[in-house]
Amino acid sequence: MARKENKVQTTDKKIFVLDTSVILYDHNAAYSFQEHDVAIPALVLEELDNFKSGNDTRNFEARNFIRIIDQASKNHLLNKWVSLNKRSGAKFKVLLNEKPQKNNAELLFSQDKFDNRILNTALALKEEHPKRKVILVSKDICLRLKAKALDLHAEDYETGKIKNVEELYSGKTEVKNIDPHILDHLKADTIIYAAQAKLPYSSGNHFYILKNKRRELNTFYNATNNTLRWVSYKEIFKIAPRNAEQSFAIDALLNPEIKLVTIQGNAGTGKTLLALASALELRREYRQIYITRPIVPLSNKDIGFLPGDVKSKVDPYMAPIWDNLKFIREQFSKDEKMQSKIDELVNTEKIEIAPLAFIRGRTLTKIFFIIDEAQNLTPHEIKTIISRAGEHTKIVFTGDIYQIDTPYLDSESNGLSYLIENAKNHPLYAHITLQKGERSELANLANELL
Repeated sequence: MARKENKVQTTDKKIFVLDTSVILYDHNAAYSFQEHDVAIPALVLEELDNFKSGNDTRNFEARNFIRIIDQASKNHLLNKWVSLNKRSGAKFKVLLNEKPQKNNAELLFSQDKFDNRILNTALALKEEHPKRKVILVSKDICLRLKAKALDLHAEDYETGKIKNVEELYSGKTEVKNIDPHILDHLKADTIIYAAQAKLPYSSGNHFYILKNKRRELNTFYNATNNTLRWVSYKEIFKIAPRNAEQSFAIDALLNPEIKLVTIQGNAGTGKTLLALASALELRREYRQIYITRPIVPLSNKDIGFLPGDVKSKVDPYMAPIWDNLKFIREQFSKDEKMQSKIDELVNTEKIEIAPLAFIRGRTLTKIFFIIDEAQNLTPHEIKTIISRAGEHTKIVFTGDIYQIDTPYLDSESNGLSYLIENAKNHPLYAHITLQKGERSELANLANELL
């Protein structure tokens, strides 16, 4: 009869090993594990050293993490456990590049690859502390899978993630069996109190589609004064809404009381076009229209290989924005004066199209600021952008949370989802999800069937 082995009793206090992707996502990551201890391999410090120079958000995250650990260590040696949070009892340590006695990632996979050396460091730590649960935390799915194959617990970094993205706030609600007298009052441009319409509760600004049999009315609920008003189909700069959601987007974009707008939707739903047309409609109320999108990959080195000056390097990434501006200009084919006006706005930099990295350190005062492809931003990048807003500035984020181009983000962890979920109750904010594609039937086929 086989002899039963005694199971090693583990303590409740865990050790989380962070890889570089986590720190570049959130420089405060070391403080996100409550009373548990946090460690990083020395190789991660080496990688952060390569990232510390530059103007990208990743460079900013690397620099700030290095400062945080420097302040936490003070006069202590980091190859020993040092206090990270005295209140919780959490400690921090830099792990040397030790090799495990059992499973060796470099022998199983490949040698001299940073990921495998990081795995070995975590595996060696696990052998050193058999009574504690050691968990590798990484935004890299492949690295997590390798860790699990080597009997090492691995997790994604959960801070900032939306738990149920399928139920993400959409910004609108359909309500049936509305009293027809309510619809009559609203259609006559009468503002009524929301309680009269007996609407589902909303603690933030919200759009409602009110229905009674065949009648239907689009409305906006103002959370500040609890009132409801009619939202008409309004044409802006010769761009007319083609569905209720687009009319809601235009209403939010033109509303002077709303300073922060997010528009989420599939390709071809009109997100960028509506934002740009609204900015042009309001051009006299703002000092400048600033339009940007994150360069993917987010690295100055990558665009450095393209020929020409900075503008020539960046323009290929900004092409979709220029395409939308060109489309708006073409709507004035019989109005040369307006076409010249649009050209003048570009030439005088009243309309400025530039990469996102160029805004760091700026205070954006009296700016209509559009950030396209916002799903490729981290929650911290979103916060950094909004924190740049000065007086009389409006910020608009557009994007598709299911079309992400950066390797360490997904529909749950990207900055756009994070913003929608966390800002939905604020009186300065409005959101709408565009669902119907209006680019072409062929584009709709791709979104629906492929």
